[in-house]
Amino acid sequence: MPERRFKVLACAYACNPYQGSEKGVGWGWVNTIAEHHEVWVLTDEINKTDIDRKVAEAPGHGDNIHFHYIPRTRWLTLEKLWPPSYLWTYQLWQKEAYSLAVQLHKEIGFDLVHQLTYVGFRVPGYLWKMDIPFVWGPIGGLENTPWRFLPMLGFKGCVYYGARNIINMLHKILLLSVRRAFRKADGGAIAATEGIRREIRTWYGRESEVICEIGPPDKIATRHSVRKSDEPLRLAWSGLHDPAKALPLLLYALASLSGDVDWQLDILGSGQCSEKWQKLAKKLAVDNKCRWHGWLPRAEAVQLVHDAHILVITSLKDLTSTVLIEALSQGVPVICPDHCGFQNIVTEDCGIKVPIEKPAQLIADISSAVEMLARDEHKRCLLAEGALRRTADFSWEKKAEILNMLYPKQVDAYGCIHRDKY
Repeated sequence: MPERRFKVLACAYACNPYQGSEKGVGWGWVNTIAEHHEVWVLTDEINKTDIDRKVAEAPGHGDNIHFHYIPRTRWLTLEKLWPPSYLWTYQLWQKEAYSLAVQLHKEIGFDLVHQLTYVGFRVPGYLWKMDIPFVWGPIGGLENTPWRFLPMLGFKGCVYYGARNIINMLHKILLLSVRRAFRKADGGAIAATEGIRREIRTWYGRESEVICEIGPPDKIATRHSVRKSDEPLRLAWSGLHDPAKALPLLLYALASLSGDVDWQLDILGSGQCSEKWQKLAKKLAVDNKCRWHGWLPRAEAVQLVHDAHILVITSLKDLTSTVLIEALSQGVPVICPDHCGFQNIVTEDCGIKVPIEKPAQLIADISSAVEMLARDEHKRCLLAEGALRRTADFSWEKKAEILNMLYPKQVDAYGCIHRDKY
């Protein structure tokens, strides 16, 4: 049966070919859609320079994809003074995106609309109001930070993420726009993780497809690194230096290793906790084995991860960390908590998932996992080979296969039932 091609309107506020995290997610998804359909993309004007440069580097790249740029201009000073206000300014941007979408639909006649980024559930935008089939996702943000781990985040982190848990609960109960968006996307919602799918089912009574929001980088390694007998075990950790990323869990774990385990830790990123964490490393007498790199250009960061023997993730609040997929694509085994998106990605063939019960238990189990792999290079290499194999399961081609089943289903269902007004 020939592939059905649609005219798709995609809203990807965050979308940039040269940046990771949310912007990399947006760029990966709109280009995946454009491989099989014609897509018109609404995105923030701040991305225009980079997108134009990328398109100029690859003639013909934009033949099936059309970008429309909307500036985010109002109340930005307030956002700098009080960062959580970004939800309000972002919502104002979504209103402008909706106005442009209605105008474009009159000219083009889209077959369906896909709400992409930001992936957070609490601002679904307004495109679900359009009288065409609606797809929403990947969706994240519904899961809370484990309450029993909040004291590990320091006073500010404990207060902030405790308040976030409460606000999350209230938003899931009270935000009518979210409920209406899920109702319109019935059958077309995409959860970023199994945990998010459970939350959607529990709170909104809707089923959803699970598609990991992250895809592998352009360059995937063909072989993994091998540890020589006389070199230390190279560990890598990467992320924003924010309380929820919980690097201290790893520092405490490394401080408890047996004295004959030789290791080195490369730490990527920076943020509000950098100085505090560096002081902790010194207090634990592990600072001489820690190298703090700050933020590196993407290619350099991927290379550093490739050269590592193990990636350790300690985050207590995440979807699927970009660096996790990058590590697998470079043949690097992963040690991580058994929660968030990590529990769906990491298997016994490519890493070690540590139960998340109590802080002391988590620290001890991370330490045991590191020590075991430090002493068993054969096991580590088997996991590295498994990491390379696992990468294929999260390719953009795999995501496209699911979308190419989901889109026709939504279009056909919308045509068969009466067109409810949402």
